Amino acid sequence: MERHYSTREVCEILGIANRTLRRWIKEGKIRAVNIGGRWKIPESEVKRLLGQPVEEMKTPKVARVIIYARVSGANQKKELENQLEALKKYVEQNNWKLVGIVRDIASGLKEDRRGLWKLVEMAKKHEFDILLVAYRDRLTRFGFKYLEELFKAHGVKVIVAFQEPAKDFYQELVEDLIEIVTSFASRIYGERSHKYRKVVEAVEQAIGDP
Repeated sequence: MERHYSTREVCEILGIANRTLRRWIKEGKIRAVNIGGRWKIPESEVKRLLGQPVEEMKTPKVARVIIYARVSGANQKKELENQLEALKKYVEQNNWKLVGIVRDIASGLKEDRRGLWKLVEMAKKHEFDILLVAYRDRLTRFGFKYLEELFKAHGVKVIVAFQEPAKDFYQELVEDLIEIVTSFASRIYGERSHKYRKVVEAVEQAIGDP
C-alpha cells in the first residue's frame, strides 16, 4: 500500500508554504486525496515533484517541543496540572515530539524564575524547536515580545496554544498588581514610611472592593 504524506510533511519536504500547497491542490498541479477530511499526498506524487527516487527523499523533521507551565502559588497546583494536560493533547494533535516539561511556581513578574532560565539555557544548546505555553502571561506578565525574540535568536519558536486565560487567573493578576504597587511604593517612600503603608492599603482596599 502506497504511503500518503500529510500537507505539513509535504511542505517541509518541498520547502513551500502551506497556502502554496493548497493552491496547487486546488489548481490540480499536485494530486491529493481527502482522507477523513484532511488532504493527503501520495508518495509517488511527492517523488514526481522532487524528480528523485523516493528513497532519497528528505525525511521530514519532527518538531521537538518543550512544554512550559506556570502558576503563581502552591495553592494553584491543580491549575498547573490542567495546563500540562491541555498542552500534552495539543502536542499530540500536531504530531510533535515532546522532549521535556518545565514548571514554575512563581509570579509572572519574576525575572529569576528557575524554570524560565532553564528554558533559556536549553535554547542556547539547541535542545528543542518549539516552546509551548498555554497563554502569553504564563511565560511572562510583561515583555513577552522580548522573550519571544530571545528564543527566536536561538532557533526556538514560541507558540501560545490558547487565547483566553482561565477565569481563575483573575486572583493571580490581582496579586501581581499588588506586588507591583508594593515594589514601587517601597522604592519611593521606603517600607517603614507612613505613606508606603497608606498606598499599599489603599490599593488592596480598592481591588477588594466589589
